This record gives sequence, C-alpha cells and structure tokens, in this order.
Amino acid sequence: MHMLAFGAHPDDVEIGMGGTIAKYTQQGYDIGICDLTLAELSSNGTIHTRQQEAKRAANILGVRTRIQLNLPDRGLVIHKGHIDPIVTVIRTYRPKIVFAPYWEDRHPDHGQCARLVEEALFSAAIRRYEDGQKLPPHRVHAVYFYMINGFHRPHFVVDISDTIDQKLASLRAYESQFQRTSDSVDTPLTNGYIETVESRERLLGKEVGVSFAEGFISKKPLILAHDLLGEER
Repeated sequence: MHMLAFGAHPDDVEIGMGGTIAKYTQQGYDIGICDLTLAELSSNGTIHTRQQEAKRAANILGVRTRIQLNLPDRGLVIHKGHIDPIVTVIRTYRPKIVFAPYWEDRHPDHGQCARLVEEALFSAAIRRYEDGQKLPPHRVHAVYFYMINGFHRPHFVVDISDTIDQKLASLRAYESQFQRTSDSVDTPLTNGYIETVESRERLLGKEVGVSFAEGFISKKPLILAHDLLGEER
C-alpha cells in the first residue's frame, strides 16, 4: 500500500485529506483508510448508518481498502491493548506513508489517535515486538498529520483544485453528520461545517496560488524534489 490514513472516527480522514486521497487514487496509487472507532457515541446517526456512509465516501474517493477497528469512542488511551491492533494494520498493509490527525484539535480523540499511531509506528518497526499476529516488522518512509478542526499553518500543502468536488461529495455522503434533520440534534457539524472546510482549503490554496489545497504538518524536515529555482535535480 502506498499510503494509509488513520482517523479516530469515520469522516475524520475525509475532512482532513479527502482531496489528496482522490488526487492520488486517480493517479493509480493504492491508498487505504483505517478508522479506529465505530463512532458509537456520535450525537447523530447510528453505527450502521456511519458504516454505510463511510463505504460511500470511500467509493467517491477511489479507496478500495477501508479498515474498521473497534477501539472505544472517547476511550482512546495509550496502552498496549490499543496500540497492538494498529501495529497489526501497519504490518499487514505495509504502507510507505502514514497519515494521522494533527494532535492539536478541539476533539481529544483526534489528538489521541495521532499519539496512538505514532506509538504503533515505532512498535511496528521493532523486530521482536509482539502484536499477537507474528507479522514481520515494517518501517514506514514518512508520517504526516492532517487538519480536522481549526486552521493551523501547515508545513506543506497539496494542490486539490481538481479534486475538491470529490472531497466535498465524500463529506456530503455523511448525511447523518452534516445535514440537519427533524430527528437530529444540533452539533458543530450541522452548522455549515462543510462550507467551513471548503473555505479553509480555498484559503490554503490562495496562499500558494492555486484554487484549493490541503495542509499537512511534519515533525521531520522535508527534502525538496526540485531545487529552489523549480528545476529538477
């Protein structure tokens, strides 16, 4: 697998990097999504509804592999019982690049997801670390963090001008979360949330001279594929 994106809940990955996923699946790259929880504590929708919506969203983005773990919603903590299932996913699919939510977020589960993924990435690369599955170790090439709630200054952006429509369509697939109905309760997601995300990606795009972009954070320095004059080395 070329890329594997982790989220605490179904819809996290789509909010943060749906356009990037669509961009690279269209180029033939194999990209997977792994949701840590079933979002069983969501104010709106049911587990079944969320799973159906997640499948539709994945199809829109061209994702063929969506992995669903069963860690507890609002109960993500750093211990071996939560780390090992993620280690197993990493060792099974052996991605080159891993993505996780940016750790600074209003929802504690998003930050905990980032920490769990980092712990799992470290353990997955240790030859003698036992995750219960006896899979060979795997070390990823890089890990990057995408934004869910809020606006942070990214270390790099990906131009998603050609795939912003797929990103927005994948979000609209989560009707139970982003659409206000007579049986739903009011949440931050039901009050123009998709429009807010679209505005953020438009602003990030404007910063680099494109229509829309998604921003990412890296804990390590990045190496340029081109020199400072824009010529390939």
